[in-house]
Amino acid sequence: MAKNDTKRSELKRRRAAPLVTPTDLGTKASKDIAGGMNAILADVFVLYLKTKNFHWHMSGPHFRDYHLLLDEQADQLYAMTDPIAERIRKTGGNTLRSIGHISRLQRIKDNDAEYVDPLDMLAELREDNMTLAARLREVHNVVDELRDIATASLIENWIDETERRTWFLFESSRKGDKAGH
Repeated sequence: MAKNDTKRSELKRRRAAPLVTPTDLGTKASKDIAGGMNAILADVFVLYLKTKNFHWHMSGPHFRDYHLLLDEQADQLYAMTDPIAERIRKTGGNTLRSIGHISRLQRIKDNDAEYVDPLDMLAELREDNMTLAARLREVHNVVDELRDIATASLIENWIDETERRTWFLFESSRKGDKAGH
């Protein structure tokens, strides 16, 4: 019996132990980085799902091109999620735990419409990616101030990827006239 009590006691102790990752950035910096990066992570998950939604519900004469473009962009967004979450943990923070947590932090709006015109899909995703780039820049300013060089470096690459998605969405939606759009 004493052995079982010892095991239960040990399990209880482990469950109560906080997730603390050592970092030289300090507690306040860790909280600030986690706050900014968790909001980015929530937006990336929302943008990923919206991109997949539009990918799945694409129609029209440019179906194949748009369908493949959105699939490629969704893969790129999904590939950001683990490095963002792991960076939050490396800097001593805790990250998202559920869909509900994402919904509380997301700033990019969902689109639950039954039908969205293909060019409207591209325009909405273009605007969302521009919003994400602006928010990445805001968090970059925070981590720069906190001297978190590694997070700043990752963000710089994500800004470049986000700008590329924006560019492709813009060019894909152009009508081909000289004036542009």
